Amino acid sequence: MTVAIVPSEPSPTPLSDHIARDAREFGVYARTGGWAFGLMVARSVRPGGQGAEETPKVSAKEFAELAGCSPDRVTRYYKAWDRAADDGMVPHFEALTPGQEVELPDADVWLSYYVSRNSATSERGTAISEAAEAEGIRPTKALEVAENPTALRAAILADPSTARAARRALLDRVREDPELQAELARDVVRTDDLKKAVATESRSADRIGYVRQIAESGQVKTPAGQTVDAPVDLRQEAERHLSLLDELDEDENAGEWAAEAYDTMKSLVAEAVEADPELRVQERRTKFYSSIQRATKAFEELTFDDVEDFVEDDMVQRLEELQQAIAGCLNALRGSRG
Repeated sequence: MTVAIVPSEPSPTPLSDHIARDAREFGVYARTGGWAFGLMVARSVRPGGQGAEETPKVSAKEFAELAGCSPDRVTRYYKAWDRAADDGMVPHFEALTPGQEVELPDADVWLSYYVSRNSATSERGTAISEAAEAEGIRPTKALEVAENPTALRAAILADPSTARAARRALLDRVREDPELQAELARDVVRTDDLKKAVATESRSADRIGYVRQIAESGQVKTPAGQTVDAPVDLRQEAERHLSLLDELDEDENAGEWAAEAYDTMKSLVAEAVEADPELRVQERRTKFYSSIQRATKAFEELTFDDVEDFVEDDMVQRLEELQQAIAGCLNALRGSRG
Protein backbone atom coordinates (compact mmCIF):
# COMPACT_ATOMS: atom_id res chain seq x y z
CA MET A 1 0.00 0.00 0.00
CA THR A 2 1.27 3.40 -0.99
CA VAL A 3 1.19 5.98 1.70
CA ALA A 4 0.74 9.54 0.47
CA ILE A 5 2.94 11.99 2.19
CA VAL A 6 1.18 15.30 2.67
CA PRO A 7 3.64 18.14 3.04
CA SER A 8 3.20 19.98 6.26
CA GLU A 9 2.18 23.66 6.12
CA PRO A 10 4.96 26.05 6.95
CA SER A 11 4.76 27.29 10.47
CA PRO A 12 3.65 30.94 10.67
CA THR A 13 6.36 33.49 11.15
CA PRO A 14 6.38 34.69 14.74
CA LEU A 15 4.60 38.08 15.00
CA SER A 16 7.02 40.85 15.70
CA ASP A 17 6.35 42.79 18.88
CA HIS A 18 6.97 45.96 16.89
CA ILE A 19 4.28 45.04 14.36
CA ALA A 20 1.84 44.14 17.10
CA ARG A 21 2.46 47.44 18.88
CA ASP A 22 2.10 49.40 15.64
CA ALA A 23 -1.16 47.63 14.84
CA ARG A 24 -2.57 48.35 18.30
CA GLU A 25 -1.57 52.01 18.13
CA PHE A 26 -2.98 52.30 14.64
CA GLY A 27 -6.28 50.82 15.83
CA VAL A 28 -6.45 53.24 18.73
CA TYR A 29 -5.85 56.21 16.45
CA ALA A 30 -8.33 54.92 13.82
CA ARG A 31 -11.03 54.78 16.52
CA THR A 32 -10.18 57.92 18.47
CA GLY A 33 -8.14 60.18 16.15
CA GLY A 34 -6.38 62.98 17.97
CA TRP A 35 -7.87 61.99 21.33
CA ALA A 36 -5.20 59.31 21.65
CA PHE A 37 -2.42 61.89 21.49
CA GLY A 38 -4.44 64.34 23.56
CA LEU A 39 -4.61 61.72 26.31
CA MET A 40 -0.83 61.26 26.18
CA VAL A 41 -0.40 64.98 26.80
CA ALA A 42 -3.18 65.20 29.40
CA ARG A 43 -1.79 62.40 31.55
CA SER A 44 1.86 63.39 31.17
CA VAL A 45 1.91 67.20 31.24
CA ARG A 46 1.21 68.94 34.52
CA PRO A 47 -1.54 71.55 34.64
CA GLY A 48 -0.62 75.19 34.85
CA GLY A 49 0.05 76.36 38.37
CA GLN A 50 1.32 73.00 39.59
CA GLY A 51 4.96 72.78 40.58
CA ALA A 52 7.29 69.91 39.65
CA GLU A 53 7.31 68.78 43.30
CA GLU A 54 3.50 68.39 43.38
CA THR A 55 3.12 65.86 40.54
CA PRO A 56 5.15 63.28 38.62
CA LYS A 57 4.09 64.96 35.38
CA VAL A 58 6.45 67.13 33.35
CA SER A 59 6.10 70.55 31.74
CA ALA A 60 4.91 70.99 28.17
CA LYS A 61 8.43 72.05 27.22
CA GLU A 62 10.00 68.92 28.70
CA PHE A 63 7.37 66.70 27.06
CA ALA A 64 8.06 68.37 23.69
CA GLU A 65 11.78 67.77 24.06
CA LEU A 66 11.16 64.10 24.78
CA ALA A 67 8.75 63.87 21.83
CA GLY A 68 11.05 65.70 19.46
CA CYS A 69 8.46 68.33 18.53
CA SER A 70 7.74 71.96 19.34
CA PRO A 71 6.19 73.07 22.66
CA ASP A 72 3.52 74.88 20.63
CA ARG A 73 2.26 71.61 19.21
CA VAL A 74 2.05 70.08 22.68
CA THR A 75 0.24 73.18 23.93
CA ARG A 76 -2.39 72.91 21.19
CA TYR A 77 -3.19 69.34 22.28
CA TYR A 78 -3.19 70.48 25.89
CA LYS A 79 -5.70 73.30 25.18
CA ALA A 80 -7.92 71.01 23.09
CA TRP A 81 -8.14 68.52 25.97
CA ASP A 82 -8.79 71.36 28.42
CA ARG A 83 -11.74 72.65 26.33
CA ALA A 84 -13.16 69.14 26.03
CA ALA A 85 -12.79 68.60 29.78
CA ASP A 86 -14.74 71.81 30.45
CA ASP A 87 -17.53 70.36 28.29
CA GLY A 88 -17.48 67.07 30.23
CA MET A 89 -16.18 65.05 27.28
CA VAL A 90 -13.01 63.83 29.05
CA PRO A 91 -11.52 63.92 32.59
CA HIS A 92 -9.65 67.00 33.75
CA PHE A 93 -5.85 66.95 33.92
CA GLU A 94 -5.83 66.67 37.72
CA ALA A 95 -7.77 63.39 37.52
CA LEU A 96 -5.23 61.73 35.22
CA THR A 97 -1.94 60.05 36.07
CA PRO A 98 0.89 59.00 33.73
CA GLY A 99 0.01 55.82 31.80
CA GLN A 100 -3.68 55.92 32.78
CA GLU A 101 -6.19 54.75 30.17
CA VAL A 102 -9.66 56.27 29.83
CA GLU A 103 -12.54 55.87 27.40
CA LEU A 104 -12.12 58.37 24.60
CA PRO A 105 -14.77 60.14 22.49
CA ASP A 106 -15.24 59.45 18.78
CA ALA A 107 -12.53 60.64 16.42
CA ASP A 108 -14.77 63.15 14.59
CA VAL A 109 -15.43 65.08 17.81
CA TRP A 110 -11.74 65.86 18.23
CA LEU A 111 -11.75 68.44 15.43
CA SER A 112 -14.35 70.46 17.32
CA TYR A 113 -11.77 71.16 20.03
CA TYR A 114 -8.38 70.96 18.38
CA VAL A 115 -7.01 73.96 16.52
CA SER A 116 -3.94 73.00 14.55
CA ARG A 117 -2.58 76.49 14.02
CA ASN A 118 -1.22 79.22 16.24
CA SER A 119 -3.03 81.81 14.14
CA ALA A 120 -6.28 80.65 15.70
CA THR A 121 -5.29 82.41 18.93
CA SER A 122 -4.59 85.72 17.17
CA GLU A 123 -7.19 88.42 16.57
CA ARG A 124 -7.28 87.45 12.91
CA GLY A 125 -7.59 83.75 13.70
CA THR A 126 -10.36 84.40 16.21
CA ALA A 127 -12.32 86.35 13.60
CA ILE A 128 -11.87 83.54 11.05
CA SER A 129 -12.94 80.92 13.59
CA GLU A 130 -16.07 82.88 14.52
CA ALA A 131 -16.98 83.36 10.85
CA ALA A 132 -16.48 79.62 10.23
CA GLU A 133 -18.75 78.70 13.11
CA ALA A 134 -21.38 81.13 11.82
CA GLU A 135 -21.23 79.35 8.45
CA GLY A 136 -21.55 75.96 10.14
CA ILE A 137 -18.06 74.66 9.31
CA ARG A 138 -15.06 73.70 11.40
CA PRO A 139 -12.70 76.57 12.21
CA THR A 140 -9.72 74.41 11.27
CA LYS A 141 -10.92 74.27 7.66
CA ALA A 142 -11.22 78.05 7.39
CA LEU A 143 -7.87 78.62 9.10
CA GLU A 144 -6.16 76.18 6.73
CA VAL A 145 -7.50 78.09 3.72
CA ALA A 146 -6.56 81.46 5.22
CA GLU A 147 -2.99 80.31 5.80
CA ASN A 148 -2.57 78.97 2.29
CA PRO A 149 -3.70 81.69 -0.15
CA THR A 150 -1.82 80.01 -3.01
CA ALA A 151 -4.01 76.91 -2.64
CA LEU A 152 -7.09 79.15 -2.54
CA ARG A 153 -5.96 80.88 -5.73
CA ALA A 154 -5.38 77.53 -7.45
CA ALA A 155 -8.86 76.31 -6.49
CA ILE A 156 -10.47 79.53 -7.75
CA LEU A 157 -8.59 79.37 -11.05
CA ALA A 158 -9.36 75.69 -11.62
CA ASP A 159 -12.92 75.33 -10.35
CA PRO A 160 -15.86 77.55 -11.43
CA SER A 161 -17.95 76.65 -8.37
CA THR A 162 -15.10 77.70 -6.05
CA ALA A 163 -14.74 80.93 -8.02
CA ARG A 164 -18.46 81.67 -7.63
CA ALA A 165 -18.28 81.02 -3.88
CA ALA A 166 -15.28 83.34 -3.63
CA ARG A 167 -17.12 86.02 -5.61
CA ARG A 168 -20.14 85.87 -3.30
CA ALA A 169 -17.93 86.05 -0.21
CA LEU A 170 -15.98 88.97 -1.66
CA LEU A 171 -19.19 90.87 -2.39
CA ASP A 172 -20.38 90.31 1.19
CA ARG A 173 -17.04 91.57 2.49
CA VAL A 174 -16.76 94.59 0.20
CA ARG A 175 -20.04 96.07 1.47
CA GLU A 176 -18.45 96.65 4.88
CA ASP A 177 -14.87 97.39 3.81
CA PRO A 178 -14.40 100.82 2.15
CA GLU A 179 -10.69 100.19 1.66
CA LEU A 180 -11.39 96.97 -0.23
CA GLN A 181 -14.03 98.79 -2.29
CA ALA A 182 -11.43 101.35 -3.38
CA GLU A 183 -8.88 98.64 -4.22
CA LEU A 184 -11.37 96.71 -6.33
CA ALA A 185 -12.45 99.89 -8.10
CA ARG A 186 -8.82 100.65 -8.99
CA ASP A 187 -8.31 97.11 -10.25
CA VAL A 188 -11.38 97.41 -12.45
CA VAL A 189 -10.47 100.73 -14.06
CA ARG A 190 -6.91 99.52 -14.69
CA THR A 191 -8.07 96.36 -16.46
CA ASP A 192 -9.58 97.02 -19.88
CA ASP A 193 -11.62 93.81 -20.03
CA LEU A 194 -13.10 94.41 -16.59
CA LYS A 195 -13.79 98.05 -17.37
CA LYS A 196 -15.70 97.06 -20.51
CA ALA A 197 -17.61 94.38 -18.61
CA VAL A 198 -18.58 96.86 -15.90
CA ALA A 199 -19.74 99.36 -18.51
CA THR A 200 -21.85 96.68 -20.19
CA GLU A 201 -23.41 95.57 -16.92
CA SER A 202 -24.03 99.18 -15.90
CA ARG A 203 -25.83 99.82 -19.17
CA SER A 204 -27.96 96.71 -18.63
CA ALA A 205 -28.76 97.82 -15.08
CA ASP A 206 -29.83 101.28 -16.33
CA ARG A 207 -32.09 99.69 -18.92
CA ILE A 208 -33.66 97.38 -16.36
CA GLY A 209 -34.09 100.38 -14.06
CA TYR A 210 -35.94 102.23 -16.85
CA VAL A 211 -38.38 99.33 -17.28
CA ARG A 212 -38.73 98.88 -13.51
CA GLN A 213 -39.58 102.56 -12.99
CA ILE A 214 -42.45 102.33 -15.49
CA ALA A 215 -43.77 99.08 -13.98
CA GLU A 216 -43.54 100.13 -10.34
CA SER A 217 -44.19 103.89 -10.37
CA GLY A 218 -46.56 104.06 -13.34
CA GLN A 219 -44.62 106.99 -14.75
CA VAL A 220 -42.45 107.26 -17.83
CA LYS A 221 -39.76 109.63 -19.02
CA THR A 222 -40.24 110.82 -22.60
CA PRO A 223 -37.38 111.31 -25.09
CA ALA A 224 -37.43 115.05 -24.29
CA GLY A 225 -37.06 114.33 -20.57
CA GLN A 226 -40.63 114.87 -19.42
CA THR A 227 -42.03 112.62 -16.68
CA VAL A 228 -45.66 111.75 -17.40
CA ASP A 229 -48.15 109.11 -16.33
CA ALA A 230 -47.77 105.92 -18.36
CA PRO A 231 -50.84 104.59 -20.23
CA VAL A 232 -52.28 101.40 -18.74
CA ASP A 233 -51.20 99.16 -21.63
CA LEU A 234 -47.67 100.59 -21.50
CA ARG A 235 -47.38 99.87 -17.80
CA GLN A 236 -48.69 96.32 -18.26
CA GLU A 237 -46.10 95.67 -20.95
CA ALA A 238 -43.37 96.97 -18.63
CA GLU A 239 -44.59 94.65 -15.86
CA ARG A 240 -44.46 91.70 -18.25
CA HIS A 241 -40.87 92.41 -19.28
CA LEU A 242 -39.85 93.03 -15.68
CA SER A 243 -41.31 89.68 -14.63
CA LEU A 244 -39.23 87.93 -17.29
CA LEU A 245 -36.08 89.72 -16.12
CA ASP A 246 -36.69 88.88 -12.47
CA GLU A 247 -37.11 85.20 -13.31
CA LEU A 248 -33.66 84.92 -14.86
CA ASP A 249 -31.18 82.75 -12.97
CA GLU A 250 -28.21 84.43 -11.35
CA ASP A 251 -25.77 82.93 -13.86
CA GLU A 252 -27.85 83.93 -16.92
CA ASN A 253 -26.80 86.92 -18.98
CA ALA A 254 -29.49 89.57 -18.60
CA GLY A 255 -27.91 91.90 -21.18
CA GLU A 256 -29.90 90.72 -24.21
CA TRP A 257 -33.16 90.54 -22.24
CA ALA A 258 -32.58 94.03 -20.84
CA ALA A 259 -31.82 95.44 -24.30
CA GLU A 260 -34.98 93.91 -25.76
CA ALA A 261 -37.16 95.19 -22.90
CA TYR A 262 -35.61 98.66 -23.09
CA ASP A 263 -35.99 98.98 -26.87
CA THR A 264 -39.58 97.77 -26.67
CA MET A 265 -40.49 100.29 -23.99
CA LYS A 266 -38.75 103.17 -25.79
CA SER A 267 -40.71 102.39 -28.96
CA LEU A 268 -43.97 102.20 -27.05
CA VAL A 269 -43.24 105.48 -25.28
CA ALA A 270 -42.54 107.21 -28.60
CA GLU A 271 -45.79 105.81 -30.01
CA ALA A 272 -47.71 107.00 -26.96
CA VAL A 273 -46.30 110.51 -27.36
CA GLU A 274 -47.25 110.66 -31.04
CA ALA A 275 -50.74 109.33 -30.31
CA ASP A 276 -51.50 112.17 -27.88
CA PRO A 277 -51.72 115.57 -29.69
CA GLU A 278 -51.32 117.63 -26.53
CA LEU A 279 -48.39 115.54 -25.30
CA ARG A 280 -46.79 115.66 -28.75
CA VAL A 281 -46.85 119.49 -28.78
CA GLN A 282 -45.51 119.62 -25.23
CA GLU A 283 -42.73 117.23 -26.21
CA ARG A 284 -41.65 119.38 -29.15
CA ARG A 285 -41.78 122.50 -26.96
CA THR A 286 -39.55 120.80 -24.35
CA LYS A 287 -37.04 119.73 -27.01
CA PHE A 288 -36.96 123.24 -28.47
CA TYR A 289 -36.33 124.83 -25.08
CA SER A 290 -33.65 122.28 -24.35
CA SER A 291 -31.85 123.11 -27.61
CA ILE A 292 -32.03 126.87 -26.86
CA GLN A 293 -30.60 126.30 -23.38
CA ARG A 294 -27.70 124.23 -24.71
CA ALA A 295 -26.91 126.84 -27.38
CA THR A 296 -27.09 129.65 -24.83
CA LYS A 297 -24.79 127.84 -22.42
CA ALA A 298 -22.27 127.15 -25.17
CA PHE A 299 -22.24 130.81 -26.22
CA GLU A 300 -21.93 132.04 -22.62
CA GLU A 301 -18.84 129.91 -22.17
CA LEU A 302 -17.00 131.88 -24.86
CA THR A 303 -14.41 134.28 -23.45
CA PHE A 304 -12.73 137.10 -25.31
CA ASP A 305 -9.68 137.65 -23.13
CA ASP A 306 -6.60 138.13 -25.32
CA VAL A 307 -8.75 137.27 -28.33
CA GLU A 308 -6.41 139.25 -30.56
CA ASP A 309 -3.75 136.59 -29.96
CA PHE A 310 -5.69 133.81 -31.66
CA VAL A 311 -8.60 135.28 -33.63
CA GLU A 312 -8.93 134.05 -37.23
CA ASP A 313 -11.16 135.00 -40.12
CA ASP A 314 -12.89 131.61 -39.96
CA MET A 315 -14.05 132.32 -36.41
CA VAL A 316 -15.60 135.61 -37.44
CA GLN A 317 -17.27 133.97 -40.42
CA ARG A 318 -18.77 131.20 -38.25
CA LEU A 319 -20.16 133.72 -35.78
CA GLU A 320 -21.65 135.79 -38.61
CA GLU A 321 -23.35 132.65 -39.91
CA LEU A 322 -24.61 131.96 -36.40
CA GLN A 323 -25.94 135.50 -36.18
CA GLN A 324 -27.82 135.04 -39.45
CA ALA A 325 -29.23 131.71 -38.23
CA ILE A 326 -30.42 133.31 -35.00
CA ALA A 327 -32.01 136.18 -36.94
CA GLY A 328 -33.80 133.68 -39.17
CA CYS A 329 -34.99 131.77 -36.12
CA LEU A 330 -36.33 134.95 -34.53
CA ASN A 331 -38.15 135.94 -37.71
CA ALA A 332 -39.74 132.47 -37.90
CA LEU A 333 -40.86 132.65 -34.28
CA ARG A 334 -42.23 136.18 -34.63
CA GLY A 335 -43.99 135.25 -37.85
CA SER A 336 -45.63 132.19 -36.26
CA ARG A 337 -46.83 134.32 -33.36
CA GLY A 338 -48.25 136.95 -35.74
